[in-house]
Amino acid sequence: MRSYVAKPAEAIATRKWWVVDATNQPLGRLASRVASVLRGKHKPTFTPHVDTGDFVVVINADKVKVTGTKAKNKFYHTHSGFPGAIRSESFEKAIARHPDLPVVEAVKGMLPKNVLGREMLSKLKVYGSPEHPHQAQLPATLPL
Repeated sequence: MRSYVAKPAEAIATRKWWVVDATNQPLGRLASRVASVLRGKHKPTFTPHVDTGDFVVVINADKVKVTGTKAKNKFYHTHSGFPGAIRSESFEKAIARHPDLPVVEAVKGMLPKNVLGREMLSKLKVYGSPEHPHQAQLPATLPL
């Protein structure tokens, strides 16, 4: 028996679009499921060094929930590279200002830290409202 190795052209031809409603979903559980689909681990043709994943559209990202006191105690940090230029923002303020930021950061942390991971992350589309501009791709609902 021989191992199957997906080719990039085959993977691009078989990509699907999925839509996920993040309303009242725990952030970590949502992110791990989305990262798995972006990576392609739900397919029998999964190959670690080829981007075999699908596109994922997350709607209602501003209604994602976190447990305990994470809303006040979870911080997102950015640094420009200059001394003393670190900026921190709590989950509450981040989700009010950029509803997509917590979901994107959570999924980004669960993908590989290389060129392939950045390519996978580009297939993630996150929106804070129930409307999205990807109706033409006929996305199916992803069960969580």
